Amino acid sequence: MAFTAQDVKKLREMTNVGMMDCKKALQATDGDMDKAVDWLREKGLAKAAKKADRIAAEGVAYATVVNGVGVVIEVNSETDFAAKTDAFMYLVKNLAVVVAEQNPADVDALKACTYPGSSLTVTEIMQEKVMSIGENMQIRRFDRYAENTNVAYVHMGGTHGVLVNLAVEGDIDVTEIGKNVAMQIAAMSPKYWDKTQVPQADVDKELAVQVALMDNDPKMASKPAQVKEKIAQGKMAAFFKESCLLQQEFVRSDLFKGDVEGYIANAAKQLGGSVKFIDAVHYVKGEGIEKKVDDFAAEVAAQIAGAGK
Repeated sequence: MAFTAQDVKKLREMTNVGMMDCKKALQATDGDMDKAVDWLREKGLAKAAKKADRIAAEGVAYATVVNGVGVVIEVNSETDFAAKTDAFMYLVKNLAVVVAEQNPADVDALKACTYPGSSLTVTEIMQEKVMSIGENMQIRRFDRYAENTNVAYVHMGGTHGVLVNLAVEGDIDVTEIGKNVAMQIAAMSPKYWDKTQVPQADVDKELAVQVALMDNDPKMASKPAQVKEKIAQGKMAAFFKESCLLQQEFVRSDLFKGDVEGYIANAAKQLGGSVKFIDAVHYVKGEGIEKKVDDFAAEVAAQIAGAGK
């Protein structure tokens, strides 16, 4: 059965698969549109496996609260363009629902969960999405809080996902408090939540740095070691203020002047209750993933050369 360029275009619109693959599908099935769709679906898993070798460093870091359960998840794609599509975001939001409702132990367990509104597993749905979107996609990580009060914040469409966990006393709405704290985390990326959490090894290292700075300062070098150590101890407040969330200056100075811990206490008091910061998770999209720089022109040339064979 013969087929036309319009048939290729129609198959592409039906499947969201590239033109060359659609042409191959119609050639393999003698122009039968239904069989061509099946052919592409059957090839989809192989295509997904091939794409799985590609580096997926884009995507989104997404946070949400589902029936009180807080979830933060990072799902990666190859390009920012794919990550901004409605289909990709719909997938990410449903994956967050799976985490909230089915409580998988890890990413492998999440992949084995049933995807919402279907009888398929998350892995099977991901394979279909790889074929339709045309890019490798990977679930990288997730965290979940089922206790206390959770507040989620997504920055700049998914460059940062932050989940804040608060212990609340009193019948008060702490959404604004949680989001302001989450924005502080996204903006300042504190290394620790509180100065009490800083390991002694890190404290000792910072003290040694401060003493070394004085040793190399002509004005301070001649001072006794005990004096330098005392001065170094005094500088630790600045270290905590820079590195620890609750000791940092609150960035929304229009709302409160002071540190984050003071902001939380003051805002809760104004609402008629009390709030204690318990924990938080901060995901930065693509953090730590080595991005591959492709020669796009060479890739296109290779595809054209392959198409002519």
